[in-house]
Amino acid sequence: MDDLVRELIPQVIGLLVRRGAGFAAAEDAVQEALVEAVRRWDDDPPTDPKGWLVTVAWRKLVDAGRSEAARRAREERVADEPPPGPAEQADDTLLLLFWCCHPALTPASAVALTLRAVGGLTTRQIAEAYLVPEATMAQRISRAKRALADEELGRPGDLRAVLKVLYLIFNEGYTGKVDLAAEAIRLTRLLARASDEPEVAGLLALMLLHHARRAARWSADGALVPLAEQDRASWDTGLVAEGVAVLQAALARDRLGEYQAQAAIAALHCDAASAEETDWPQILQWYDELLRLTGSPVVALNRAVAVGEVDGALAGLAALRGVPDGVPRRAAVAAWLHERAGDVGRAAALYAQAAAAASNAAERDHLTRQAARLATR
Repeated sequence: MDDLVRELIPQVIGLLVRRGAGFAAAEDAVQEALVEAVRRWDDDPPTDPKGWLVTVAWRKLVDAGRSEAARRAREERVADEPPPGPAEQADDTLLLLFWCCHPALTPASAVALTLRAVGGLTTRQIAEAYLVPEATMAQRISRAKRALADEELGRPGDLRAVLKVLYLIFNEGYTGKVDLAAEAIRLTRLLARASDEPEVAGLLALMLLHHARRAARWSADGALVPLAEQDRASWDTGLVAEGVAVLQAALARDRLGEYQAQAAIAALHCDAASAEETDWPQILQWYDELLRLTGSPVVALNRAVAVGEVDGALAGLAALRGVPDGVPRRAAVAAWLHERAGDVGRAAALYAQAAAAASNAAERDHLTRQAARLATR
């Protein structure tokens, strides 16, 4: 039943909002309806679960409207309870996804609201995924709802904003108890089925290709395993094949975007039977294209690694000089390049510096081990 409920939650919220309910009120009403569903469905499951949730949630909305004078204007729009029977079959999940990515919201708020309203996750699950207290996440979600209450929901976020939110969710993928990477892939698949935009397919391909390497990213004792040292036999070849097929179809549209370029780089890594066989010259070409598209200092940082692989460590260090000092992981890349250039002492110091600035424990431990390894030399 859990999977069915998670699928129905965004559909029911979206339907209520489309009928005129406020976003926050609709979300609260659906949560109350779910409480009743948990209590009743085991003994007497409905033949039309969506219709049941819509009817009960709508009744909750009407009851709330009648109890508060401040909501009388809205009550006039929603007072007529829908007649019993099958619910509308339109799936409002995507409409709700765009609303959750409204321009009025910060990226962090949009991510939290998307996981809550569209992903069907509880506030506690989202908090665990982001390693923050539940109260902190509850406040973030409440602020997002209040922000939307003052906005016209006929103006949802644009596609670029939605893709950014999904990308942010995926990048948090493996930090907590909830598998946000899998949730991001599920939502992106949903979007891809309804959109012919190449960048949607590009993001889906990128996620699939990265997710294919998941099992190899960690050792048995939980240590981070760099890409070059991963056991490629444990990569999910089915996900790799799907990701490559999705990417090829997107590239054939000849409307290149940053997610397609990132996916092309990931595909080249997945295509190499070993680290030594990686096609670094072609990866460097894609980084050049990606830098042209984005101008991002993070892309420039990753490009410096590719330059180091293609033209040597000194060339990589020269490319790194154009990357601002405040870019995350810059010290780690500098350490790697200095080590390859033979400057072990400088590399050890930079690994220690990078470890101190690491954003999570696994990365910090890995960089600390690299610093210790060089210090013993």
